[in-house]
Amino acid sequence: MKTITVGLTGASGLPYGMRLIQSLLAAGCTVHVLYTQAAQIVARQEMGFTWPGRAAELADWMRAHFALAEADAARLQVFGQQEWFAPMASGSNPGDGMVVCPCTMGALAAIAGGASDNLLERAADVMIKENKKLILVPREAPFSALHLENMLKLARLGVVILPPNPGFYHHPQTIGDLVDFVVARILDQLAVPHQLMQRWGEETPE
Repeated sequence: MKTITVGLTGASGLPYGMRLIQSLLAAGCTVHVLYTQAAQIVARQEMGFTWPGRAAELADWMRAHFALAEADAARLQVFGQQEWFAPMASGSNPGDGMVVCPCTMGALAAIAGGASDNLLERAADVMIKENKKLILVPREAPFSALHLENMLKLARLGVVILPPNPGFYHHPQTIGDLVDFVVARILDQLAVPHQLMQRWGEETPE
């Protein structure tokens, strides 16, 4: 089973991140969650969630939210931004991949600059230096030239830039269908199996 780090930042699009965590857990992965203070604000604004400030309490909240059985509780862990002894802070224990979803332009710029001023930035820096899969899901519009330059810099380092741009060829009926389209693309990049949507060519068009 894979260990995936999921970073939640203050960009709009938290439903993508929450659905991603749910799907990873359903696939049997271990999920390490990193979150910023701004992500707590977005959680309340976009999804009506009131998250506790302490990482351990948020872990309990998420385990209950995702209805994890007690035997599976250890597969979901949450770490604060200053927990430098967290596994993903070192190249000796980086896990199998990391996704920042949604990713603010500030977090993307800090990662591009190698700032490593908090655990999320350090974890991303570790993924790059260890040649592990790092996926950034930047939620912004329009992109400025500076945003694009930072993305190009990261893409040249092997980072996957995956903006949450849902397609419509699968005839989505709900917001959840649009969210699943993007999360399916992220899971494909991580080589994590899923049944979120039919793949192109698997259904004969009407």
